[in-house]
Amino acid sequence: MGSTGAQARGEGSGTGSDRGAPHQPDRQHDAGTQHDAGAEHGAGLQHDAGAEHSAGTQHDVGAEPHHQRLTRNVNELLGELRVAQAGVQILFGFLLAVAFTAQFREASGFEKTLHLVTVLFTAAATAMLTAPAAWHRMLFRAGRRQTILRVGNRLVIAGLVCLAIAVTLTVGLIAKVVYGPVLMVVAIALIGGLFSTLWFFIPTKL
Repeated sequence: MGSTGAQARGEGSGTGSDRGAPHQPDRQHDAGTQHDAGAEHGAGLQHDAGAEHSAGTQHDVGAEPHHQRLTRNVNELLGELRVAQAGVQILFGFLLAVAFTAQFREASGFEKTLHLVTVLFTAAATAMLTAPAAWHRMLFRAGRRQTILRVGNRLVIAGLVCLAIAVTLTVGLIAKVVYGPVLMVVAIALIGGLFSTLWFFIPTKL
């Protein structure tokens, strides 16, 4: 009887262990399912956050206040003028220095006239390209940035035209003094065409 009870208990414990064994794969499956669901949920949250961030960035750019846009445009205009003003200053200094040399006193009347016309165009370019900076200093407290941009843009374009003419005439004057009138005409045509194409024609085609 004792051995029979022991066997029964052994079979019972064996049966119990056999019954408990199939539950382990189920727990692993549940853990894997939870892991996949968590990963998918995390990826979905990251995707939603990225989409919201992109939409927010686009909304911020499109919703730029009017006064901030005017301030940015004025600053961009003044930054562009610094580049043009550097070229004007170098050219103006060169033309003024030439006028006080001994060789210039011996120049012909045509060469002196060409030099004077070049100086006048350079002076006009200097006045036009520096005017928006002076206007900004005098009018920005009155909230006139829109006027500065509208009129200043036209004045800057006119100043660039004067600068292109002044540079072209300077090259022509040098070619006339060094090589003669024929090469002067060729140099003026080449440089004038280059400025016209790069500064004024190509921007209309972009």
